[in-house]
Amino acid sequence: MKKHTSAKRASIGLLAAALGAAGVAPTANAQSPLPSRLVARPVTPGDISAWNLPAGTEVSAGLATVGVGTPVYLEADVSLALSASNILSVSWSLTNTPPGSAVTLQASPLGADVPVFEPADQLVYQVAGRTLLRPDAAGQYTILATVATAHQGTTNLALTITAAKYMGINTCALCHSGGLVADNMVTSWSQTAHATCFSECIDGTHPNQRSILYHTVGYDTNALVANDGFSDVAARLGWTFPAVLTNGNWAATPPPLRNLANIQCENCHGAGSEHADSLGNPARISVSFNSGTCGQCHDSLPTETQNAEWSQSLHAVSTRIPSGPGREACVGCHTGSGFVGKVNGASATNTDYVAINCQTCHSTHNDDTTYTNLLRTLKPVTLMDGTVVATAGKGALCMNCHMSRQNAANYVETAAGNSLFGPHEGPQADMLMGVNGVTYGRSIPSSAHRDVVGDTCVTCHMQPVATTDAAFLHAGGHTFLPMWDNGPNSISLTAACQNCHGATTITDTFDFPLQDYDGDGVIEGVQTEVQNLLDKLSMLLPPIGPVKSSLSIDSTWTRPQLRAAYNWLFVNNDGSHGIHNTAYAVGLLKASIADLTGVSVPGGLPDAWVTQYFGSLTNPSAVPNAAPTGDGIPNWVKYALGLDPTQPGVAVPGGVVWANGKNLVSPIINPGETNTVAIFTAAEIVFATEVGQNYQIQSISSLSGGWQNVGAPLAGTGSPISYVTPTRNNVQMFFRVVRSP
Repeated sequence: MKKHTSAKRASIGLLAAALGAAGVAPTANAQSPLPSRLVARPVTPGDISAWNLPAGTEVSAGLATVGVGTPVYLEADVSLALSASNILSVSWSLTNTPPGSAVTLQASPLGADVPVFEPADQLVYQVAGRTLLRPDAAGQYTILATVATAHQGTTNLALTITAAKYMGINTCALCHSGGLVADNMVTSWSQTAHATCFSECIDGTHPNQRSILYHTVGYDTNALVANDGFSDVAARLGWTFPAVLTNGNWAATPPPLRNLANIQCENCHGAGSEHADSLGNPARISVSFNSGTCGQCHDSLPTETQNAEWSQSLHAVSTRIPSGPGREACVGCHTGSGFVGKVNGASATNTDYVAINCQTCHSTHNDDTTYTNLLRTLKPVTLMDGTVVATAGKGALCMNCHMSRQNAANYVETAAGNSLFGPHEGPQADMLMGVNGVTYGRSIPSSAHRDVVGDTCVTCHMQPVATTDAAFLHAGGHTFLPMWDNGPNSISLTAACQNCHGATTITDTFDFPLQDYDGDGVIEGVQTEVQNLLDKLSMLLPPIGPVKSSLSIDSTWTRPQLRAAYNWLFVNNDGSHGIHNTAYAVGLLKASIADLTGVSVPGGLPDAWVTQYFGSLTNPSAVPNAAPTGDGIPNWVKYALGLDPTQPGVAVPGGVVWANGKNLVSPIINPGETNTVAIFTAAEIVFATEVGQNYQIQSISSLSGGWQNVGAPLAGTGSPISYVTPTRNNVQMFFRVVRSP
């Protein structure tokens, strides 16, 4: 399992040179191309704590619409490809302010160690410069940042900020409750926990009563704030917070304050007076997919862990490649805004890059009140082979994207081999349901997870982790990781497994033993067994021989190889190594190995040969090492030489047997006789190797001492080595392998 460590919790300099800004388009005209942007950076409670920001630093959602008097943390970002010495200067100016404003730009409290806000953006941008705007009047402000570089010239970046007064829910409801606009967002919002978080707290009925006053609109006690937010109105009314949280406090709260209480529209969209006064001008209100919109509240440890957990997830750094113009078919799963469009059935999908964040999976407007946790959709999911998944619980949301992109049965018979061949990167839903692999016409069994785990993906991947646990913020919750890969101290969240399997069957690892699936005679952990089968199958795919961790598929691959490759990719890309559906993963791999080798019993002999001589694949006399005729010659030797395993051979002193074709003959070699084969007893020694190491095989006929070298030292290749040595002159023989200088 992979581990992602967000740079948000690590020290990153403003001008640190690193990766290039591939795929990021410039946001302003310049004398020469310079991927860059000017943004309002969010500042969350987690930022204030993690970066030791000055006392009194105010939280910001990073919106372009703010209350009058509240800070906007402006940030000019440039490509990580630029070296620090290439950036000469950043100058700031206000090119437009509203009437009556005397505002000037100020120094930002964010230090040089504070990185770009979004984890995905940290992989592309670095901070060139920062400033702070604290608007002093309602209206619009235009800020210009001029970035001078040594080689790319000068780039001008502009951003417009709207400052306004807070209006409260009553004003929003005039239009957004089925009034002047065709939506009913206020009504659906009113049924969410956001709509009652303050009223329940003040009455003493909310389970989490921390930071109650911040469960309001525009609460900010800074003396420069004058925006009709909750704190402003409370001061004007002389209202003070009740000393005892008990029933009746909410009813006694003055109506002007109730209008500004709870988490409502302007918390997420910004102060609304300019929007309302302009009769709904969308340019004077914010609709943001920035994670700071939610992080302004949900990034406050130890209770509000969602943003800190998410920043450690792979969702937070989802790849930018499947976004931008021409990627309409991809952004429905690869970008946050694209997924929202997909769920809403948008015909023209926004292709701009947005990581898979809070707004991707949750709808604060509560678009469908039957869904719990404000989830965007829990509708039945139809997989590409036509399977309808209607019992996935909350995991149905995940399955919208974590599914194969192909109908395997049709795809593998027609698609040409190329570098993009396969089910795509995340076929977890198909694996969990035990469908849409290449079955070769067989009935492959499926594990019970799909039927007994109520919320499927969510149950295991979002387990709660105690603040005292070493894996806190590294696994579970919104990290979506079932384990923290911390090297030798890795932690697996097996509690969800133990609910059904028991703590004695599954202890502290997902790699627990069940059966010898790979047929090597040793029962190892499930994930190890599945990996061994993946390795076996990879050795049968081009280039034939070595174990492969990835496949390089091209047009030369045969149809059988493509079928097997699809199953290899299906199991490998699922990522669980059999935990999602052990029976199906093992069955697919065994079926593919059998199709390429004609061997369906792991470690066995070809099905056709076994059936010809023994009648059944399960006949115990058919195992490779058995000698059912009593002549001491195992089945695998007779198969290799084309002999009938049901007919005894003729043994002679020294362990020699002579055979002519399939008919055993006298052990006298006649001059001119053809097809005569001598069979000697031998031992095969197989051992793993490392590149750069030499290995010496040694033997002994009794364990009393006196090991003797067998052959010359062998150089390690990084793969297992098989060595065969004769044993015909010995009654018994023991072998060992030692490292050689």
